[in-house]
Amino acid sequence: MTSPHCPETESIQSTNVSDTETRPRVLQHCLKMEMSAGPAGGTQRTGTVKRKMWGGLRQQWKLLGLFEIDQQHEFYSLTSMMKEGLSAAVQNTIDNPPPDELSEDDYRLEVTQIHKDFRMETFAGPVFASLRRSLGMTEKEYQHSLSDDSSYLQFISNSKSKADFFLTNDKRFFLKTQNKREVQFLLSNLRIYMEHLEKYPHSLLVKFLGVHRIKIPHRRKKYFIVMQSVFYPDDRINARYDIKGCEVSRWTDPAPEGSQVIVVLKDMNFEGQYITLDQHRPWLLRQVEIDTSFLQRLNVLDYSLLVAHQPLHQDERHQCLSFATLIIRTKRSVITCSSPTHAGMPTVPGAVPEEDSALLVSEMDGGTGSCSVTESRVGSDLGRAPSGRPCTEQPVGTVTDSMELQDFQAQNRRLLPNFRNPLHVIDGPEHRYFVGIIDIFTVYSFKKRLEHWWKRLRHPGQAFSTVSPPAYCRRLCQWVQDHTR
Repeated sequence: MTSPHCPETESIQSTNVSDTETRPRVLQHCLKMEMSAGPAGGTQRTGTVKRKMWGGLRQQWKLLGLFEIDQQHEFYSLTSMMKEGLSAAVQNTIDNPPPDELSEDDYRLEVTQIHKDFRMETFAGPVFASLRRSLGMTEKEYQHSLSDDSSYLQFISNSKSKADFFLTNDKRFFLKTQNKREVQFLLSNLRIYMEHLEKYPHSLLVKFLGVHRIKIPHRRKKYFIVMQSVFYPDDRINARYDIKGCEVSRWTDPAPEGSQVIVVLKDMNFEGQYITLDQHRPWLLRQVEIDTSFLQRLNVLDYSLLVAHQPLHQDERHQCLSFATLIIRTKRSVITCSSPTHAGMPTVPGAVPEEDSALLVSEMDGGTGSCSVTESRVGSDLGRAPSGRPCTEQPVGTVTDSMELQDFQAQNRRLLPNFRNPLHVIDGPEHRYFVGIIDIFTVYSFKKRLEHWWKRLRHPGQAFSTVSPPAYCRRLCQWVQDHTR
């Protein structure tokens, strides 16, 4: 897959969506390697160098994007095992649904399934199955997406991370290889992660859906996680950004105009732009503050805020819904005891049955069939917000527009678009934004502290990534504050 004369391309095989390298830098490096390979060999040598250089150019152009992992691909065998193992693991959950109340044993559970050429271990299966259920995901659709006949996709970038990134063919789920330390970190903090999502069902934190390990005879164990893609569905996304709130090494050359190559841009590329949300801006600022404070308590840094946008269709803009419909769609959102870790109705937004709206109108007008309905401007069609265990709600008939807004803010819930990935989507007046926080495994260790002091000497007066968790939290919150309106 890589040019034999360009070692830097080998690092591109180990990928992370958060740090895309610029094409010119890679190509310049390849050219230097070609020209320094030995003494000049005349016209024939020059022609060979040029052909190899342009071959490397075409190859890099292809690699900086998504492509299918076919039978000739180096990861075909691994991804085939992943598919087979995940299908069996999810089938086990289908046959043995998670309990309504999770126990300590569920968090510590390890299940090993033996296949022909490998073994697959699944960690804390009931916990992740419970989270998937809370997101409105059926096990059958999850299983189908992960294990159908279509090839996985590989996303290529140039990152310092040695992880490999794969996507399901429908681009709904990411599979990322992790080292043992990262997996242990996630599992050791899984309970408080779940509690955070229980308290803030619309958290921007990436949703981890499974942790697994493949054992292949005479080879190293391979850990990997499954997570929900923030950029889904991506068919109309026209720009993607990875934001860390700093400036050092935070520029990426955009793809050429009209190119289909996927490039994830960085902080400096975003300068001069804004995320325009109008009435949703306070919610986003507050949720970013809540999520980054949680990560600060975990003593982590170097996480990224992913941002993408696409223009809204004309019929998606400035839609008005009746107040009755607005309330029924947010009815479950203001329930203080909503919980993604318990059984019940799915907590993710979805379609609201028309009979529910009719019932609400009946409740509001006391059964007379007449009520005063006000129109409320919202960014797009709205979906159902999280539900949870039965508990006391305020009678619908007593709610006013102002009270509803106050409840919304108090519970940190929000109106969500009727969309396939609503937990990571916010609609502004003109654009739909995809937002999520990823890469939350970097602990502020002694090694990172040394790196911080080294970078202070190397980049005096400049903002770089490696800072203490409190400083990282404040800086990212400030970036969102400065770049939204």
